[in-house]
Amino acid sequence: MVIPVEDAADPRLADYMRLRDMDLRKSLEGERGLFVAEGEKVIRRAVGAGYPVRSVLTTAKWLEHLADVIEGVTVYLVPDDVMEGITGFQVHRGALASMGRLALPKVPELLAGAGSPSGPPRRILVLEDLVDHGNVGAIFRCAAALGVGAAVLSPRCADPLYRRSVKVSMGAVFAIPYARMTDWHGGLAEIRAAGFRLLALTPDQSAAALDEVPLDGRVALMLGSEGDGLSSHWLREADLPVRIRMSPSAMDLGVDSLNVVAAAAIACHSLLR
Repeated sequence: MVIPVEDAADPRLADYMRLRDMDLRKSLEGERGLFVAEGEKVIRRAVGAGYPVRSVLTTAKWLEHLADVIEGVTVYLVPDDVMEGITGFQVHRGALASMGRLALPKVPELLAGAGSPSGPPRRILVLEDLVDHGNVGAIFRCAAALGVGAAVLSPRCADPLYRRSVKVSMGAVFAIPYARMTDWHGGLAEIRAAGFRLLALTPDQSAAALDEVPLDGRVALMLGSEGDGLSSHWLREADLPVRIRMSPSAMDLGVDSLNVVAAAAIACHSLLR
């Protein structure tokens, strides 16, 4: 199924068009039910997680490396300069693959552990309106490394399967089950109804230190947007505001908070208890 292609504008390569145009890609990927995985390792992780391969775009030197993955798959083989012309950047990890999306579970199904070999999750992240795809990917990588069982996204949160999210996470977005709320205003009620205690991460120094909070039972850690943090509504809906303990000298240095990825990493580590 290897098809040589010499023209970056060939319509057969439509799945890979203008990969840096975020608005176009969001529309195209949603309409066609696809996402793009970049690099051999990420493609293998996507396949291992059960995502179907629509096609692969690669150059000659990577055919042998991908032989077991591309069996029975349409492969578009292009010269290096055409590859860069299609993508708008150098693909250092050999290949791109257009992957079919899987249906997301509903939030209650996710929290009940439907389809999960490890059963219902005890620790989850709840992400409110994070708009940077790289941050979402990095947070999923932290979650996978530190034992978080699932993630729930607000309706406006960035797509974990957008190319940059997948790339930054090194494929960890395929390891963490997730669902997307349909109701931002009342969505936290579904999580509480599943028996989770809602902890809202905030830089407010009057909040309880997360490393001192008892973590019995099921815990949902809430993380807010890159600029404003959690909304006032979600802060009010939480069971407890929590903070990451800072150095006593931090305020003197003008540092009153961490970026959301650093905060997520530290907080996820605290959830290991």
